[in-house]
Amino acid sequence: MKVGFIGLGIMGKPMSKNLLKAGYEIVVRDFNKEAVAEVVAAGAKEAGSPAEVAAESDVVITMLPNSPHVKEVVCGENGVLEGAKEGLILVDMSSIAPLASQEIEKACVKKGVKMLDAPVSGGEPKAIDGSLSIMVGGDKQVFEQVYDLLMAMGASAVHCGQIGAGNTTKLANQVVVALNIAAVSEAFMLAAKAGVDPQLVFEAIKGGLAGSTVMNAKAPMIMDGNFKPGFKIDLHIKDLNNALDTGHDVGAHLPMTAMVMEMLQTLRADGCGQDDHSAIAKYYEKITGTTIKK
Repeated sequence: MKVGFIGLGIMGKPMSKNLLKAGYEIVVRDFNKEAVAEVVAAGAKEAGSPAEVAAESDVVITMLPNSPHVKEVVCGENGVLEGAKEGLILVDMSSIAPLASQEIEKACVKKGVKMLDAPVSGGEPKAIDGSLSIMVGGDKQVFEQVYDLLMAMGASAVHCGQIGAGNTTKLANQVVVALNIAAVSEAFMLAAKAGVDPQLVFEAIKGGLAGSTVMNAKAPMIMDGNFKPGFKIDLHIKDLNNALDTGHDVGAHLPMTAMVMEMLQTLRADGCGQDDHSAIAKYYEKITGTTIKK
């Protein structure tokens, strides 16, 4: 199976490297020439356009910032569909709007291309170590065809329903993550303002019901003031925008999500859009004048 990989950003670059480690033959495309050179040095081949990637591949994976980027790369000039042969499988692992996935899939069907939407959770650390959680929408038989490929990048791959279901699941994931980070930040600010060491609070509660993967990953970053991006605030704003839009479309009310979105927008206005989403803590630090630290 020859695999095309388009999008070598924070997530895509380590994901493509894990495919190489698993023995897959990879052809890649990205505007970032340094990222391309790094993956080519690891054993991949570079293509000049998404159409060229598709022409050389049995499966094409896209890992791009948002819906318009995926539409352009797949359906635009020199896009995947221009170079695709009938039977090609497109696995879009970007986090985009579910309705956009459904629109792109309709264009794929006209070209005889099968599509899955398969966004991931776990951020850069899990992309690097190949332990991502992958949530997939689309035809189950197509999912089964690429299951081993997905598992070269993840610790789990779950079929969630028809096309768009993967991204709906990812939006639910992003709501939980954003609200969890906000809750951790709020709770630790309470401790700091009351004169209790947040590190001791973390040690005391992480093994109980309040404990979570999010708290274990983000609380140490918050207390260290380390906001090097594993997942950027700007990207989480994009995801919550998609969640709120989808909520409006289907009649699901998301008031807590809307509240955290306002925090994220404030942080972006303060120049923190490229920070890790654990920088939600900075919002609380700004309004209280107190720093959360060990």
